[in-house]
Amino acid sequence: MAVGLGPLPTLHPVPGFELGIASAGIKRPGRKDVVVMRCAEGSSVAGVFTLNAFCAAPVILSKQRVQGTVRYLLTNTGNANAGTGAQGLAAAERTCAKLAELAGVEASAVLPFSTGVIGEPLPVEKIEGALQAALDDLSENNWASAATGIMTTDTLPKGASRQFQHDGVTVTVTGISKGAGMIRPNMATMLGYIATDAKVAPNVLKDLLLDGANKSFNRITIDGDTSTNDCCMLIATGKAAVPEITEASGPLFAALKQAVFEVCMEVAKAIVRDGEGATKFVTVEVNGGGNHQECLDVAYAVAHSPLIKTALFASDPNWGRILAAVGRAGVPNLDVSLIDVYLGSVCIASKGGRSASYTEEQGAAVMAQEEITIRIELGRGQCSEIIWTTDLSHEYVKINAEYRS
Repeated sequence: MAVGLGPLPTLHPVPGFELGIASAGIKRPGRKDVVVMRCAEGSSVAGVFTLNAFCAAPVILSKQRVQGTVRYLLTNTGNANAGTGAQGLAAAERTCAKLAELAGVEASAVLPFSTGVIGEPLPVEKIEGALQAALDDLSENNWASAATGIMTTDTLPKGASRQFQHDGVTVTVTGISKGAGMIRPNMATMLGYIATDAKVAPNVLKDLLLDGANKSFNRITIDGDTSTNDCCMLIATGKAAVPEITEASGPLFAALKQAVFEVCMEVAKAIVRDGEGATKFVTVEVNGGGNHQECLDVAYAVAHSPLIKTALFASDPNWGRILAAVGRAGVPNLDVSLIDVYLGSVCIASKGGRSASYTEEQGAAVMAQEEITIRIELGRGQCSEIIWTTDLSHEYVKINAEYRS
């Protein structure tokens, strides 16, 4: 039921970054559910991670190890290895150690990532048994296969790629992500892997990822649930024949930033378009805020309202639900007489009440569309924010009710 999400675009290989896929049969025999990624020696690696206090064992380990030398990323689907305590941490360490042994690197150079059911022991032996096949499959051309390999309840793989020229040299940025449910920003809201062949100093790379995630992955929500396993990684292999980027300035940095941001935005929106049971892709735009936080507070109050989300599913222009959400968003001293609310280009409410020009037919016509914009003008200042969300359908309930079946 993905909304406006088609086949993967061309995903350009990134020199110095290889991906290999294999089957461990964690949830289903024969499913490709283990992905190994190899970073060229000397690569810079940055990560952003969930802020959920019950973060998964692989998150704990990856947060510790990303500060050092990173050569391999190991991802499994079908099991989150979250809520598993000391046993889960030992399991994550064991799978990393096995991959390190096979690859001939230090165990600390392997970062683990897991996604799937929370609270179940990680099937270590199954994963270990698939590692050599994943290593044998390593190729710079395996982005599309890896995008499928990291899926859980996703219905389609998600990826994006950009290239630009600097002094006659082609620089590539390619990324993939997974996510369809348990999506709410509290860092990156999914698993995501983005690589470039630019050479970037670690401190610059980290800030670039934080900035990019904040404007993309931290602006999407499907159900308001922040996962225990969210991670997004940015790898710079340094294989392009361009100067090292050592500060956040200059034309090379600006071009790379634009490419990274575009890839982040595309794969983040793809997560929303593939939201569990989604039939609508919804943009919530809040303008005229006194500060950015109050714009976000209003936007998320609208996006997380079950009443609004079910009205979107029903294509019902029940605009009173939107006003109620704006009013309870917690914005101090909110003057409702200054607020205008739009569905698409149709003004549905103005100066605290129904717009004089609004008709139910106008609202119904907008709500019948697959892609809808809800725009709220607060009239308090100059700040604006945009987030992206979905409706709430029968299918969402079914998918999550049967998730462990």
